[in-house]
Amino acid sequence: MKAVVMAGGEGTRLRPMTSSMPKPLLPVANRPIMEHVLRLLKRHGLNETVVTVQFLASLVKNYFGDGEELGMELTYANEEKPLGTAGSVKNAEEALKDDAFLVISGDALTDFDLTELINFHKEKGALVTVCLTRVPNPLEFGITIVDEEGKVERFLEKPTWGQVFSDTVNTGIYVMEPEVFDYVEPDVPVDWSGDVFPQLMKEGKPIYGYVAEGYWEDVGTHESYVKAQADVLEGKVDVDIDGFEISPGVWVAEGAEVHPDAVLRGPVYIGDYAKVEAGAEIREHTVVGSNVVVKSGAFLHKAVVHDNVYVGPHSNLRGCVVGKNTDIMRAARIEDGAVIGDECLIGEESIVQGNVRVYPFKTIEAGAFVNTSVIWESRGQAHLFGARGVSGILNVEITPELAVRLAGAYATTLKKGSTVTTARDHSRGARALKRAVISALQASAIDVRDLENVPLPVARQQTARGSAGGIMIRTTPGVQDSVDIMFFDGQGADLSQGSQRKLDRVFARQEYRRAFPGEIGDLHFPASVFDSYTGSLLRNVDTTGIADSGLKVVVDASNGSAGLVLPSLLGKLGVDSLTINPGLDESRPTETADMRRSGMVRLGEIVASSGAAFGVRFDPVGERLSLVDEKGRIIEDDRALLVMLDLVAAERRSGRVALPVTTTRIAEQVAAYHGTQVEWTTTSPDDLTRVGGEEGTIFGGDGKGGFIVPEFSSVYDATAAFVRLIGLVARTQLTLSQIDARIPRAHVLKRDLATPWAVKGLVMRRVVEAAGDRFVDTTDGVRVVETDGRWVMVLPDPAEAVTHLWAEGPDDASAQALLDEWAAVVDSAGR
Repeated sequence: MKAVVMAGGEGTRLRPMTSSMPKPLLPVANRPIMEHVLRLLKRHGLNETVVTVQFLASLVKNYFGDGEELGMELTYANEEKPLGTAGSVKNAEEALKDDAFLVISGDALTDFDLTELINFHKEKGALVTVCLTRVPNPLEFGITIVDEEGKVERFLEKPTWGQVFSDTVNTGIYVMEPEVFDYVEPDVPVDWSGDVFPQLMKEGKPIYGYVAEGYWEDVGTHESYVKAQADVLEGKVDVDIDGFEISPGVWVAEGAEVHPDAVLRGPVYIGDYAKVEAGAEIREHTVVGSNVVVKSGAFLHKAVVHDNVYVGPHSNLRGCVVGKNTDIMRAARIEDGAVIGDECLIGEESIVQGNVRVYPFKTIEAGAFVNTSVIWESRGQAHLFGARGVSGILNVEITPELAVRLAGAYATTLKKGSTVTTARDHSRGARALKRAVISALQASAIDVRDLENVPLPVARQQTARGSAGGIMIRTTPGVQDSVDIMFFDGQGADLSQGSQRKLDRVFARQEYRRAFPGEIGDLHFPASVFDSYTGSLLRNVDTTGIADSGLKVVVDASNGSAGLVLPSLLGKLGVDSLTINPGLDESRPTETADMRRSGMVRLGEIVASSGAAFGVRFDPVGERLSLVDEKGRIIEDDRALLVMLDLVAAERRSGRVALPVTTTRIAEQVAAYHGTQVEWTTTSPDDLTRVGGEEGTIFGGDGKGGFIVPEFSSVYDATAAFVRLIGLVARTQLTLSQIDARIPRAHVLKRDLATPWAVKGLVMRRVVEAAGDRFVDTTDGVRVVETDGRWVMVLPDPAEAVTHLWAEGPDDASAQALLDEWAAVVDSAGR
């Protein structure tokens, strides 16, 4: 006997899940509903099956093919237009006309004994046997009454409660003889229950009803879809679950990684090659699809998560459905009954209220509160660029496809035939993305100079040597799984706000330029990059006195790209040096705060035991520098800024230093003592480098290890700062601890407060109002200065739902009191 699986319905009640996926392919316990149906057919010997398709038919055909993987023979009958339940089967008449056949829906979950149904049909000699079941609420189904022999006496499609005369309903599963096709008109919409069966009963044809025992769920609504998942996990339906039951009710499929410190409370299902990190909690009736990533601190309960979804840290999913290829960012909440379509982005700390529908390909902005369905509007992100380029999680937010589109957009902003310099750090992710970037640039008529793996300052310097711009890809500092795609202008500096907006527009409109075959860009690998860099550095930075000073220094390259420059540089300086951690380590393209701290402690031990004048530690991309004095004591970054400022100002005795407004006002005292002055900038690195490049600027720094040596370049450069420091120490004949001791102690405290995006503007208004008659500086954020010189600064973060506060006083207690006072102002406005 053959079977017919009806798989042509649109499933309109299940939108947005069925907006881009046919209903039979919706996964239940990580397998399409129709696959469960086909496996049931095979179990009962119905290996030859005709599948009727109409809506998104190609997706069904592509998934199941000819049925070989299931050990079945599948053929397809395609409807050009909807033909109804009977019309669609009539469309497959040619394959069914020789023998009795079974009809079953491709989107209902069941474990009925089909063999018993077929035997009943044969015993009764029926023309049609209708498979029936009993349900508590029959309103959505066709009610059927049978006599003692099982013969159907009456049908009623979708009754009201006043019309309900039975709890026995039609499941849409039938066994039929081919003669039934005589009662179905071809190529017009015809239904079994509404058109054919009444006619057969009128003519007295043998129609029987078989009341089946077992599980049956018509997966027609979001509620029934979620219920079906729970029922499978609870074992209420006899279907195959693909995976291993590692503990009662906890199913884990092949290749899945579940950290021992993750919490799994069954019944749950974890799909193949999914990854669940430590600290994640997955509770009852949750289904996690294939290749899903669940980050630390995430909480899922009664959630159905389709394939290739990213569930960010501390996100919260309850009773919801999330479509495939969707990214849920940090601390987002999706409430009970909400449905997120395929390929959406749910921004960090956003809230999607219960029963909200978000249709496919939509973006919910960070911090948004969504209480109505998002159907037509896109709600796209306002800007691509963050603090340092385009940043995001590798292969979640930043994919090779995105890299190609970004590079194509950037190329479109440049003239054909221009040259762009590309570079990367030593991570594998950056290497893979850079190859995608180079291809896109060449395909847009741009010549490429590829530096491969170099320190970030080297990439900037080489870009400034004849290129129209540059692209550097690196691991986000302190975040192992994220990357930054950084775009440079022709001077090697970060793109200006105007250039960023121009690139933004091209990217948003997808108006990418394409080259003709003869215009494809060339690819060059310049030679002697490091020699060129060190030669220029030594020509521009004062190194007098170093060779005769007898200084010994310890240099920690942090297993990063800075180590590529140091060998030739240290030899030419003529300084006695000990280099540690010089080799590249692909597994550590960046370092956490704890890793950095332990590295500094180790550096201090080596400096103290070796009798070195000081020690320096480079960050992995050679942009930032940390200091240890001759006693092996760590000089904290904010203190190192004052030490370097004192040394530079004491030698130059005039000029201007560029510092962000969050720097201690002790810096003004140090600068003024030596006859120099401070120009305060915003906290943006772009602003600091702008001032650093202006005439008259002798030094710049951000208090986080970033130093600008203007005589060489206007950007952060750890190697240039190192060379400058050696020269200064050699000429001044003072130790770093002596210099540190003569600078007054600063008392600056910092605090971060979570602030919803929707109230950030209100927070800043309340701060200004609370300042009253006190002096207010709005260089960046709002800085309120008290009459006694104490100050507090309130700055909303441009990329996260956070407000930053700094306070400075004559001592820690005074600064703490000021910080507490203004934190209360921010908190009250944020509630």
